[in-house]
Amino acid sequence: MITSSSPLGLHRVIEPPGVLPQAAWRLDASPAIAPDEVRIRVDRLNLDAASYRQIRETYSGDPDKIRKAVLDIITTRGKMQNPVTGSGGMLTGHVDEAGPQSPLGLKPGQRVATLVSLTLTPLQITDGLAAWDAQSEQVPCEGHAILFARSIAAVLPEDLPLPLALAVMDVCGAPALTSRVVTEGAVVLVIGAAGKSGSLSAAAARHSGAAKVIGVVPTEKEAALLRDPPATAKDGGAGGLPPASENRQSRPRPAADLRAPQSPLVDAIVIADARDPVRLAEKVEAAGGPADVTVVCVDVPGCEGGAILSTRQGGTVIFFSMATSFSAAALGAEGLAADVTMLVGNGYVPGHADFALDLIRTTPSVRNLFERRVG
Repeated sequence: MITSSSPLGLHRVIEPPGVLPQAAWRLDASPAIAPDEVRIRVDRLNLDAASYRQIRETYSGDPDKIRKAVLDIITTRGKMQNPVTGSGGMLTGHVDEAGPQSPLGLKPGQRVATLVSLTLTPLQITDGLAAWDAQSEQVPCEGHAILFARSIAAVLPEDLPLPLALAVMDVCGAPALTSRVVTEGAVVLVIGAAGKSGSLSAAAARHSGAAKVIGVVPTEKEAALLRDPPATAKDGGAGGLPPASENRQSRPRPAADLRAPQSPLVDAIVIADARDPVRLAEKVEAAGGPADVTVVCVDVPGCEGGAILSTRQGGTVIFFSMATSFSAAALGAEGLAADVTMLVGNGYVPGHADFALDLIRTTPSVRNLFERRVG
């Protein structure tokens, strides 16, 4: 057991010295734990969407090359931090050993999800990622990870399948912060509304009393995910929804409103390339914008200008994408004379995991969308 440690994990930093684990190039992922650490027996990684996209596109979807690239990062750095995107993801596993001074309250045998990034989590993989087909960001694997005293982890719920719970917890900061920022009567724009963080953010906006929710997607295929999903046996209703009186996320609209016919998540769907700022802003205005609050949840770069132009003067833009260039956002807003508050979604809001899981449990349309995405 390590006898001297820092609650911030500074003792795990190998290089360069003196930086926090997230900023470090390499961490010590050895399995022996300090009295305030916890060792997790890892069974699944969930790679950040921007990171997975970058690796997949770099190697043209070749599974062997993708596996090797991810494994090389973990082996070299002692953590999963894509050197191109700077992002990582999160993981699930069982508590293997908890130090007697750990404040996390975890016990051996519990199945948990880490709610801190893989970019600062010491990690070793022992099976060569042999069970991963490299076709999605969810990575079955064997190995171990270390949690510090200031880390965050949640015991996985027993009522939800593991892949679904993992997918929700990976993005649970987005709906929690959206709920905190959105006020009753607001017009909310969600860029990437058919994705995991986007759909939860749309549901959170509606939960907080938004008067109008506009969803931006790049294709008709993505738009179809926002319209009534297929019914499932547990939903007990057409379109996967209970009666409207039981589901405040689904509100009827006039028959003349054809922009998002009976979408349970958004009031209007905009199909646009979010990297084309002027065209995006025009389409958003036609759909009922500009927005009081814009939430950016896409995993491609270059969406900063469109988000700013689509937000009213005095409004707020929340950037939840790790593909965001924050210098481009700041300088772009200045160049556009845009008086907008810009928030960085840091992934942590108190109670964020419970809030997101409750949205999945109580909003059938979001759960169906997630199940279609994670298979």
